[in-house]
Amino acid sequence: MEDHLNLYKIFYTAANTGNISKAARQLFISQPSLSKSISRLESQLGTQLFVRTSRGVRLTEDGRLLYDHVRTAFNAIEQGERTLAQRRELGIAHIRIGVSTTLCKYMLLPYLKIFMERCPNIRITIQCQSSNQTMELLDQKQIDVGLVGTPDHPKKYHFYELGEIEDIFVATDSYIDHLKLREYKDVSEIFKVASVMLLDKHNMTRQYIDDYMEKNQITAKNLLVVTTMDLLIEFARIGLGIGCVIKEFVREDLSSGRLREIPLGFPIHKRKIGFVTPRQSYVEPAVESFIRGWETMPH
Repeated sequence: MEDHLNLYKIFYTAANTGNISKAARQLFISQPSLSKSISRLESQLGTQLFVRTSRGVRLTEDGRLLYDHVRTAFNAIEQGERTLAQRRELGIAHIRIGVSTTLCKYMLLPYLKIFMERCPNIRITIQCQSSNQTMELLDQKQIDVGLVGTPDHPKKYHFYELGEIEDIFVATDSYIDHLKLREYKDVSEIFKVASVMLLDKHNMTRQYIDDYMEKNQITAKNLLVVTTMDLLIEFARIGLGIGCVIKEFVREDLSSGRLREIPLGFPIHKRKIGFVTPRQSYVEPAVESFIRGWETMPH
């Protein structure tokens, strides 16, 4: 195909100039080489494309028919090149991001505001679902980048760490006092009498907390399952029970005393959060720029 494209380029240039010598100079090849290439194309197509005249060359009827198609093709190529150049110049691109509702609200949206001010010509599509589903979409190439916790299979992905988050259990003072939770010395006893609010089992955070509770032999007798972190935080704020939340997202509540952290005998280890892309797939420059931009964002 590449060889044919070269022959068509020679044919196209000769047809435009109507002169073998001029065409050869434009293409930086010798006149005999150009003539030989045209003869080769004519041989392959089984027809004569040019007729020599005293002023140069002119297209035959078959040559004119071929020229109309070749001109359309080369115009399309030139338009494609101009479009690519314009995209590079203006920074036009489309980035598809997968993220959980919680990380979208508390981490992604503040960054997006700054990023879009810097790169207004980049179109952003956000798909919100659990982190597990985000990883599935990434594997299916339906998104370009995900914002998740550390992947289970790190060799498959590039992971760009943004920071750490810490899971804690919180409740209101009124709820703690109502159940006299301050009197319990054993944390496991608190979970037996209190209403414990967790995310649903499809959520990566819930799976992490389930592992923690099983490892430390903690059982929740009265369990309330909530679909989103926002709802879970709101339920904790109105005193419905003890909620497992991400500490970074309730700092104001903790500072004001609106919520109290339930002390645990066994700490919940912090988790890393970051952008993730497939290791074996090509990453668009706009996606790389989006990821690198986080480093310059004020935190």
